[in-house]
Amino acid sequence: MGKRNNIIFSILFIISISSAMGQNLKVEGYFLQDSAKLGERVGYVLKATYPQQTNIVFPDSTFGYRDFSFLGKQTFTSYTPDSMTVDSAVYFLSNFSLDPVKPYALPVFEILKFDSLVHYANEDSLSLQLTIDPLPEELTFKHNDKYLPVPRAFNYPILIAVLGGLLLVGLVILLAFGKKIKKQWQVRKLGKQHAAFLEQWNKAVAAMQKAPSLAEAEHLLALWRGYMERLSGQPYKEWTATEIAEHLQKPQLKDELRKIEIVVYANRPAEDLKNTCEQLKAECTSMYNQKTQEIHERK
Repeated sequence: MGKRNNIIFSILFIISISSAMGQNLKVEGYFLQDSAKLGERVGYVLKATYPQQTNIVFPDSTFGYRDFSFLGKQTFTSYTPDSMTVDSAVYFLSNFSLDPVKPYALPVFEILKFDSLVHYANEDSLSLQLTIDPLPEELTFKHNDKYLPVPRAFNYPILIAVLGGLLLVGLVILLAFGKKIKKQWQVRKLGKQHAAFLEQWNKAVAAMQKAPSLAEAEHLLALWRGYMERLSGQPYKEWTATEIAEHLQKPQLKDELRKIEIVVYANRPAEDLKNTCEQLKAECTSMYNQKTQEIHERK
């Protein structure tokens, strides 16, 4: 009887310790966008704040993601400013649920000596974005039986002759200078887009340097990715920092992007932000010059 009481006491002692440790463990999880199309790739951020001596494991590719399909995972180095450690990761998932709104949460696992505990983040919702508007059940027709005045006859032969002459002159100009005009128009359009980007970029950098925040970092990163995607036609918005550096064959660019991503995903202060922003702007200018050169060399 005494041995049985000792076993029960040990189990209750382990449970009480685990509960006390669990109170100091905080798990956060949220989607990087409010809605997505069926099968579209979305990012899900998972963060865990816990005592330094606690053993925490994040889900990997073997975890069951239910209605979501696992596409990849990006992890960040643990951060321990005091006695509490902060871990974070970004999961890239595809939603295949037909529910209009899908609540979802990922867990982290606390590894104990003889067991493990599961800690779930608060649920975040992802709305299904429909691409086709529903048709009305009944079609309605509008009746109009009012008299419509008939306009007087117009001298169409003269109009046709004038339009024909203008068309002929336009064709001659197009055949003689068409390619040159097209190139100049494309270069001019590209220059206006680049000037607009530089203006937006400088404002975003100034705002980030004045008051660094998660929102400003997200805006800065989205601005750079969007402009590079417009210039190159490549999916920079969907690529990770590693994929972008590999595509451009510039390994050092991954470190510059990660400095801003750490602010977005790990909520850490940026390091050498001014130099990082100059490097990213220089990459956009290089891509713009390359695009302009390609237009001029086009036959």
